[in-house]
Amino acid sequence: MKLLLIEDDPAMLLSLTRSFERRGLQVATCSDGALAIGRWQACLPDVVVLDLSLPGLDGLEVLAQARKAGLAAPVLILTARGTVGDRILGLNVGADDYLPKPFDLDELMARVQALGRRAGAAVKTGASNGAFCGMRVDADSGAVYHDAVLLELTPREGALLRALLARPGTAMAKERLFDLVFPGAAEVQLEAIEVVAYRLRKRIAHTGAQLVTLRGLGYLLKAQA
Repeated sequence: MKLLLIEDDPAMLLSLTRSFERRGLQVATCSDGALAIGRWQACLPDVVVLDLSLPGLDGLEVLAQARKAGLAAPVLILTARGTVGDRILGLNVGADDYLPKPFDLDELMARVQALGRRAGAAVKTGASNGAFCGMRVDADSGAVYHDAVLLELTPREGALLRALLARPGTAMAKERLFDLVFPGAAEVQLEAIEVVAYRLRKRIAHTGAQLVTLRGLGYLLKAQA
């Protein structure tokens, strides 16, 4: 697994890098928010561990710019800002998980590995199915294209669409999709997936694909009649 660690504290950066490498991860690092997007684009990591208090550019702005640029690698925010409001803000911007400082190293490693497994499974499954109604998932960035045109999706919409594109024509449970779209978001209600699905349905209306709600079951993606 390739990991990008964005952290400005030299001691923390060195300690975490050594810990991740001892566990077999390939680690790229960055200590300046202003340089983080370029570093991210250069190394295309499987998982990003991102501190919020960075010089040059705040971590939340780094994350927002990354998502806007189509960089879809899962992100774990690692920060001393531990309030519920900060966690919700980070998740809304596009983070996939959140671990406040101080933290247990084994827990951090477990969360990073879980994000890596989910991302790897999504890319492999999506790649095996190829395009659907002209839509395909880019294996490197996770961005979704329709007829070579990038679809303008929020991080949540992108996560839902990638999950559905992995198994077109097959019903997927609402609970399973919720875990993929809102991983680790304990404060978010299950019904939030309905809002994401509603918005995604409008985003892909022109593609020839239809997002179908199956009452009591979940959702499926099929070609329009």
